[in-house]
Amino acid sequence: MQAIEELLGIAVVDLLSAVAGIVALLVMVAIYQTALVRDPMKGRVKSLQDRRDALKAGLMTTSKRRSPVKKVDGVGAMRALADKLQLLQKEQTRKVSVQLAQAGYRSNDAIVVFQVARLSMPLVMGLVAVVLFYGLGFMPTHAGMYPIYSIGAVLLGFKMPDIFVSNTKAKRTDAIRKSLPDALDLLVVCAEAGLTLDSALNRVAKELGRASPELSDEFSLTAIELGFLPERRQALLNLSERVDLPALRGVVTTLVQSERYGTPLATSLRVLSAEFRNERLMQAEEKAARLPATLTVPLIVFILPTLFVVLLGPAACKVMDDFINK
Repeated sequence: MQAIEELLGIAVVDLLSAVAGIVALLVMVAIYQTALVRDPMKGRVKSLQDRRDALKAGLMTTSKRRSPVKKVDGVGAMRALADKLQLLQKEQTRKVSVQLAQAGYRSNDAIVVFQVARLSMPLVMGLVAVVLFYGLGFMPTHAGMYPIYSIGAVLLGFKMPDIFVSNTKAKRTDAIRKSLPDALDLLVVCAEAGLTLDSALNRVAKELGRASPELSDEFSLTAIELGFLPERRQALLNLSERVDLPALRGVVTTLVQSERYGTPLATSLRVLSAEFRNERLMQAEEKAARLPATLTVPLIVFILPTLFVVLLGPAACKVMDDFINK
């Protein structure tokens, strides 16, 4: 106990109280999140309608021009700061906007928040490190490492926005990958029923609204762009750009070729659906084949020692009793 107090510079009772408070807060948040009923379609409908209005405004010219209304809010202040520091240059924001779109953040405000976060987080983390180490004397036994810890906090703050976006993108891409074969099966059914590509995407997005909100969102947006953009090919290419998934890029290539050469849509989608179904089966078989090798180490570490104790324990006790009695 004394070693912990000397290492952290905080009493053990205070540390346990803080940990207990954090655990209680996390339990309350978990209970609230479990009891809260959420509708995955709520909010996405408004964003898709905003996208529809933006496309309509870009394709339709008006004779009157209205002066832009300045909004005074947090995002507006961030935008003003980003414009002042020239953080929204086209060369800098092109790659960032693609990454944010792949993570599910497609608004212009997301770029502003991300750029300002990349600028401010190192300062915030550095300030927190200075206050924590030099102000409060946290971990006094490592006082010589304070400069290194502070530099590490600054570097962590610089990488935190990128790490957050990368993790969000990976989770979203994985969710789309898992639901893509089922979506292709539904697309085949819709195409065989005589629906056009726009109507088929809308129908599949409606059916997958609760099972796969991410893929439903992408299909809905693609259907909107197919109806508004001058080139249908560009709408399909936008889909492959928003989702960093090789399987979906193959679907987009097939759809583009079907639109260009007039090949039957149902036939192309049926071939892709069969390929993805076989690929998913092969992945399941691969995981099953790796299972014995994966279980070898837990078997040796946890099960075999217990088995040896159960089998050899009575014999060892009897041998010890014989030696003692002699």
